[in-house]
Amino acid sequence: MLSVSHYLQNFAALFPSHVNVDPWTFCANIQSLLTERLKSLPSDYVVKGHVAIHKNARIEEHVVLKGPAIISDGCFIGAHAYLRGGVFLGEKVSVGPGCEIKSSYILPGSALAHFNFVGDSLLGSGVNMEAGSIICNHFNERADKAIHVMVDGQKLATGVTKFGALVGDNVKIGANAVLSPGTILAPASVVKRLELVEQVQ
Repeated sequence: MLSVSHYLQNFAALFPSHVNVDPWTFCANIQSLLTERLKSLPSDYVVKGHVAIHKNARIEEHVVLKGPAIISDGCFIGAHAYLRGGVFLGEKVSVGPGCEIKSSYILPGSALAHFNFVGDSLLGSGVNMEAGSIICNHFNERADKAIHVMVDGQKLATGVTKFGALVGDNVKIGANAVLSPGTILAPASVVKRLELVEQVQ
């Protein structure tokens, strides 16, 4: 079994009731999970509809936030970013201009540079994505769109057709790199610029 806490040190503290959930299931259920979490946020969040923004977060012009979404203390979101399908940003997450995030959790201290896409993924703390790097969440090019992952040398079925990646703490992803659906990156991994990561053929 895949242990999310092995990849993300802060996961259990942030989501204590979900420590035994697979990351693809966790991402698939993000909308209901965040909708429930919105009900118990402290008073230093401003909640409008299904979007909660901490009073110390900074959001530039022309950002689109489609709830449910939680933007935590110290976050920055650059102009023209697009967040949809359920998004959780932990403390001091930076999302640069023109990024798109869909149905994903990004844990504290991580940064997307600009023009990144993150779909149906779980990113740890201290992750850095350089400009133009992409986390794909769907096999458009395959007849069989079921997503599998490699864990300890074993191929595991996820049972879903949309899942991007589990990205461990302090991973560095170079500019214009692409992570294929079902990518699992150990903490402190480095993905080179222009690299294609395709762990399951």
